[in-house]
Amino acid sequence: MGMTMTEKILAAHCDRDKISPGELIEASVDMALANDITAPIAISEFKKLGIDHVWDTGRIALVPDHFTPNRDIKSAEQARFVREFATSMSIVNYFEIGEMGIEHALLPEKGLVLPGDVVVGADSHTCTYGALGAFSTGVGSTDLACAMATGTAWFKVPESMRFVLEGKPSKWVMGKDVILKIIGDIGVDGARYKSMEFTGGGIAELSIDNRFTIANMAIEAGAKNGIFPVDEKTVAYVEESSKEKRREPGYTVYEPDNDARYSAVIEYRLDDIEPQVALPHLPENTVNISDIEDITIDQVVIGSCTNGRIEDIRTAARILEGKKVRKGIRLLVFPATQKIYLQALREGLIEIFIEAGGAVSTPTCGPCLGGHMGILARGERAVSTTNRNFIGRMGHKESEVYLASPAVAAASAVAGKIASPDSVMD
Repeated sequence: MGMTMTEKILAAHCDRDKISPGELIEASVDMALANDITAPIAISEFKKLGIDHVWDTGRIALVPDHFTPNRDIKSAEQARFVREFATSMSIVNYFEIGEMGIEHALLPEKGLVLPGDVVVGADSHTCTYGALGAFSTGVGSTDLACAMATGTAWFKVPESMRFVLEGKPSKWVMGKDVILKIIGDIGVDGARYKSMEFTGGGIAELSIDNRFTIANMAIEAGAKNGIFPVDEKTVAYVEESSKEKRREPGYTVYEPDNDARYSAVIEYRLDDIEPQVALPHLPENTVNISDIEDITIDQVVIGSCTNGRIEDIRTAARILEGKKVRKGIRLLVFPATQKIYLQALREGLIEIFIEAGGAVSTPTCGPCLGGHMGILARGERAVSTTNRNFIGRMGHKESEVYLASPAVAAASAVAGKIASPDSVMD
């Protein structure tokens, strides 16, 4: 019996020719990361180990992005704690105000994740990097502390599910719609502790930004990781990001064997998928945009580690250009990194948002987790391009979050209610 992509990567990182689902292995890691919420816990546990150095100063990334710019005194103290540790340990990849970004957009952009890598992060959406053909997954802060010390981590080898994507997405259909459709079909525990391996001819029709979005939300189906094959688009992205010279050149591409074993194989025609909306209070509560009736809203958020990349920003701006946000609606736009923000500025996209009546922020995770800069009051509704719509996720427990793509979110800001892009275009 052959091996899947995930199995091959993990086998290579524990010096084994063959591994099987269910086995416990100790694997070397290529990158370990944490943010301003999870890093303080990891650092405290690291200090208990009584060692005075990290495993590799160039293979650890610390990114204060959740409560930054600092929300309050407590968050400022947390950021300082992380900053001082990074300085004392000579950690190369420390990113804060001015050069920071939302971690899961920033690390690939900086060339810190390559195909074939094993990446662990003290954040559940670390699975994002599977878009580049890497095995990446979220771990607890204590596990992250051990990874910082040893460069290794323990895993139970996950079973794999194969998602075959064929065809070409229709107009306005984005990666967010694809993953919401899948989660709606299999449920929030449909891939529990499994690898979601995406394949098929339709992959070539998905941009890298759309692949990041899909891999990012694998965790919302309960998956251990999501992973895509490496193709020409992947190679082009990696070559561009490698210009940052933060990693030594060279990587390994892994492909599944023809006789690899999957617990399930599910097929989709991309051209059959229409824009999706996840109703409160789970990402699996998805419906077609054509089935949505009048649902008025109070706020629209465009950004996050899921949908704050340049293609997302461009799509939203395309819909908003020459239009106005409906009176009474708050539109908040969060480019995911400083580089994306600057690119959007150069392309005139920031001007479009501001002239439409929106507000544009420096990169932050703030509104996604109800941390700051976009908290909802009791009874308010938001359309958001983020990844979770749990009870109280973005504010008051009696508020509601509707997950959607940047295209649907932008259209909804214009309409003042959840709306399809075509309904607001001239």
